[in-house]
Amino acid sequence: MRVSIADIGAALHIAAFAEMTGEVCAVVTDSRKAVPGALFVCVPGERVDGHDFAAAAVERGAVALLAQRPLSVTDGDGREVPVFVVPDTVEALGRLARWWRDRTSAVVVGVTGTAGKTTVKEVLAQVLSVRGKTARNELNLNNQIGMPLSMLAADGDEAFWVMEAGISHEGDMEALGAVLHPDLALILNVGAGHTAGLGKKGVAWHKTRLLAALAEGGRALVSADYPDLAREARAVVGTTQFFTAEGRPLRYSGAYTGHQENGRGVYRLRLDGEACDVQAPFVGGYGAENAIAVAAAAHMLGLSGTEIAQGFAAASLPPQRFTRRQCGAWTVIDDSYNANPLSMRRMLEAASEAAGGRTFVAVLGEMLELGDLADREHETLGRELADMRPAAVLWKGGRFEALCSGLERGHYAGPVAQVGDEASLAAALERCGCSPSQGGLALFKGSRGNHLETLAAAFAVWAQGGE
Repeated sequence: MRVSIADIGAALHIAAFAEMTGEVCAVVTDSRKAVPGALFVCVPGERVDGHDFAAAAVERGAVALLAQRPLSVTDGDGREVPVFVVPDTVEALGRLARWWRDRTSAVVVGVTGTAGKTTVKEVLAQVLSVRGKTARNELNLNNQIGMPLSMLAADGDEAFWVMEAGISHEGDMEALGAVLHPDLALILNVGAGHTAGLGKKGVAWHKTRLLAALAEGGRALVSADYPDLAREARAVVGTTQFFTAEGRPLRYSGAYTGHQENGRGVYRLRLDGEACDVQAPFVGGYGAENAIAVAAAAHMLGLSGTEIAQGFAAASLPPQRFTRRQCGAWTVIDDSYNANPLSMRRMLEAASEAAGGRTFVAVLGEMLELGDLADREHETLGRELADMRPAAVLWKGGRFEALCSGLERGHYAGPVAQVGDEASLAAALERCGCSPSQGGLALFKGSRGNHLETLAAAFAVWAQGGE
């Protein structure tokens, strides 16, 4: 974005800056990311308070501050930096993003779901880029701070915005929807995720609040494969367009047909009567849902089957999302960015298939924020994992007893070990009978708090003989 300080004052309904002509070209909440011309938003947090870093942001070039209390900060020339004082800087950041959204001519797409929404957001943005300039969230900056920052980082002259909305608590989606006001709202799926903070109305109800925020003439695109989601979606938007990865007779459907040697999955899609085969940067049956969601959204926005296939062929995934690399005789799949029961099951199925009969090691971490469902979901994970018969299961974090209970109920007879850090990984692998020379495939998957990416890096060193 590139706007005047007076424009920001108008967006926030603060008249005192109406005559100021200075220009703002970026909005940041981290003083270390401040650049000349930035607006620094002071966000108070549990551990640090952004107000304490206002001077540091100005030293780096910030030309204005958004704060919850009066501040007196001067720039290098001794001039007082304008301060927009508001009751809640996060709410004001959202209002500023909505103001900017209302001034773009881009078609705005909102993406949400329990599992795979970052992957879908990334691939959809790359597919739409075949048709025109497209902006999207950086990685998974999808909450009340990250999503507005992503919107404000857009130039405003794009053809499309693809913005991911992630929720953890009641009211989150209402807040995000009011900021995004999407022209197309895509809900990929629902399952147990962040259930500790979402109350008793259910994940599907909270996800479909995005549909209630549609812009005038906006459209809803939702998976038909989750009965509670389909029911809640119809209650909000009676003309919801549905897609399926389970063979339902709908305008938009997708099926997995196998994978190529380069690790890309092949999917057969039906787009309103048109057959379309695509090669995607993910593999497995779960990916049919991702593929048809992306393709249906792009098709509804005017792209042809040829353009959609072209976009898929060039698409890639961000780090820690089913990232594959060869380390000696071992294939390492790093999907460690986050986990919930739905995404965990899908990645295990995909990795088990990708192993293709080779030794399969599952290095997993506790699934967090499940509230009262935590023990039950970890026991279920153990039963599902037992059916896949991995050569070894390594676990980091809590709920180990629940996992083992599920493994036992599933009659799993293989080795199971706990790991705490990188130093304990090699010893655990040795106890489980694994060696660098035998080769195989190892999947790393767990909630963000487990930091399994560090174990994936340590495994890569071990697999290559410690080099």
